[in-house]
Amino acid sequence: MSDLPGIVITGASGRMGQMLIKTVLDSDKARLVGVVERAGHDWVGRDVGEAMGGAALGVTVTDEPLEAFAKAQAVIDFTAPAATVQFAKLAAQARAVHVIGTTGMTEDDIAQLEPCARHAVIVRAGNMSLGVNLLTLLTKKVAAALDEEFDIEVVEYHHRHKVDAPSGTALMLGEAAAEGRGVSLTDVADRGRDGITGARKRGDIGFTAIRGGDIIGEHDVMFACDGEQIILRHKATDRSLFAKGALRAALWGQDQKPGEYDMLDVLGL
Repeated sequence: MSDLPGIVITGASGRMGQMLIKTVLDSDKARLVGVVERAGHDWVGRDVGEAMGGAALGVTVTDEPLEAFAKAQAVIDFTAPAATVQFAKLAAQARAVHVIGTTGMTEDDIAQLEPCARHAVIVRAGNMSLGVNLLTLLTKKVAAALDEEFDIEVVEYHHRHKVDAPSGTALMLGEAAAEGRGVSLTDVADRGRDGITGARKRGDIGFTAIRGGDIIGEHDVMFACDGEQIILRHKATDRSLFAKGALRAALWGQDQKPGEYDMLDVLGL
């Protein structure tokens, strides 16, 4: 077992953190060597298995990420942008693969990852599922095939607790549509409509964010013109698919050179 890649999970107490821990524990290709929580969290110093309401696992929750990363071959990180930027610097020091599923990162946050990728593998994606990444490719192809007579709208649905909008996946799909059309998403994104907005601007890519209940994640990309609509859709029904994709990325990264990658690289798409 000790020759299996060691994985550290950050943000251990969150829903994704706990799902990631369970996914690593259930895998015969990796082992859990550390879990990290923010300083002052009541899980710090406790066995993570007991903190999750189960049997002891022999892994203690720590608020010292570098110490944990130094024992690992990969870090899986679904936390918050500011934390992820700091974790990237520490993972680079430890030469550990850093898998980033954190959403809501700004262009400045992403730019800070670049120097870290000179020393370690970074795999960052707005969504870790195979289906969504296939949807990304389809979105790019359809956008390239259709002219601006077709309006593009990205509609995303998530649970009431999600704190960022549009979702990372929605932005990834918007980027794919913009790339298909040969434009910059920054120049054509319409991220909110309220009041008397006037007519829709030709060539814009619109975003709508819906929040409610316990929706895991649904994404539609609509191409609409006079007389017809094309709708591409992905619906997630189990959060574990994101955790499995993240673990797949962590294992894939073991054989790669330092640099920045995404799930299309991992999946060979």
